[in-house]
Amino acid sequence: MGKIYQTLHDFETADLPEKTLSFWKIAGPGAILVGLSIGAGEIIIWPRIVAEFGSSMIWAAVLGVFLQLWINFEVGRWTVATGETVYTGYSRVWRGFAPLFIFITILSWIAPGWGRASGLALKALLVGPTWGTDTFWGTDTFWTIITFAAVTLILFGPKMIYNSVEKTVELLVAIVTIGLIVVAISVGSLATWKDLAHGIVNVGYIDPGMTIKSFFIALVFAGAGGTANLFYTFYLRDKNIGMGGHLPGLQNPLRGRTETVPSTGFIFSETEENQSRFQAWWNYIKKDQILFFWALNTVTILLFIVGALAVLHPKGIVPSKGTLIWDEAQILGEVWGGTGRTIFLLVGVATLFGTQLALIDGVARSISDIVYTNIKGAQKRELSWWYLLVAGTWISAGCLITYVMEKQGVSDLGFLLNAAYMGGFAMAIYVPLTLYINLKFLPKSAKPSWICIIMMCIASLVYVGFAVSSIIWEITK
Repeated sequence: MGKIYQTLHDFETADLPEKTLSFWKIAGPGAILVGLSIGAGEIIIWPRIVAEFGSSMIWAAVLGVFLQLWINFEVGRWTVATGETVYTGYSRVWRGFAPLFIFITILSWIAPGWGRASGLALKALLVGPTWGTDTFWGTDTFWTIITFAAVTLILFGPKMIYNSVEKTVELLVAIVTIGLIVVAISVGSLATWKDLAHGIVNVGYIDPGMTIKSFFIALVFAGAGGTANLFYTFYLRDKNIGMGGHLPGLQNPLRGRTETVPSTGFIFSETEENQSRFQAWWNYIKKDQILFFWALNTVTILLFIVGALAVLHPKGIVPSKGTLIWDEAQILGEVWGGTGRTIFLLVGVATLFGTQLALIDGVARSISDIVYTNIKGAQKRELSWWYLLVAGTWISAGCLITYVMEKQGVSDLGFLLNAAYMGGFAMAIYVPLTLYINLKFLPKSAKPSWICIIMMCIASLVYVGFAVSSIIWEITK
């Protein structure tokens, strides 16, 4: 097996770049992660749970986001301290993690649930869900192709891929947040908010009708979920955060010459200056994740839940697979008129398209980085070439799979649940692994504190425990 791997060089010694800009001038990585997080879990999975079971398990949505905050801290710690992606860190432990994470990434995300769901939301917004059902122009496949075409333009139009993704996702997150606040204020009564509060503090309760598998999926997708949390490592590098300042950003290979990107990173000497610089960057990571990921993500998932709690649950409506966004928009239309329906459909499009865009970018970055760093001969091509290959293949496969699945009558929700389920098993592997590489390889002043260690151990127990329980459930069901 050693013949397929290229040599993984030891860390070079380098000083940490100094943090010279204010937080707001280099904000962005956390915002993209929020764009990923405000996805299917927020707009489809959790509202559907609330529509069926009421507010009793909302605590798990809040817990899911909180646990992922600590995971993102440790992903950020590794990249700030070394400039490497966490995937390279995992390969330093065992080279077999390289093909394993390629396999997990493909299995988790290849079914284009977000593309199909955002296509359906776009169709509902522009022409209504039943328009053209007897023609190709009204099919899920056609509208999914439209969303993938938009993703292609955003990724491969501008010169720097990261800048384009960041600006687009920030705009979409703003649309989602403002729209949700308007909807929640319009439909939420005092009783709704009291119900929400009761669900948040009802810690530990799981409705008897909820299977272990379904609960695991819901917990994983409260937040980014699956390998999506690991995409943070790329956003920090391209934003030149910490040791990422020694590395060039990923450039669009269709827009001219690109730079060679080193496959391995750096380690800093324990000088007083480097320790001070690391602390400044670590404070940036904490502020970035607490403000954008934890606070904004928690608020938005609860606002989505308020909508379902106010308009679906009281009527006893549990939307059928694939129609939740339209069903909730229709009921909002009855309560609040056409404006309410339009705003919610716009929120749905912005939510799902933002996730679709960030996922394609993150998956292409992940697989291209793993191949470029680990596979012998891969560095004969530039990293941006591998990114183009993976992204192009992913978009083409997404359109084809949507066509096949639509013909077979498989819903977009089936795609999404599969991604969450596989993502949960991925987290059972990489959460303890991330803590391990940070404790093993980083300089003493950059190692996790006791509170971070405790929280990562708790997160590891949660995801490993659910993964084992899910396997037992699958075997014995």
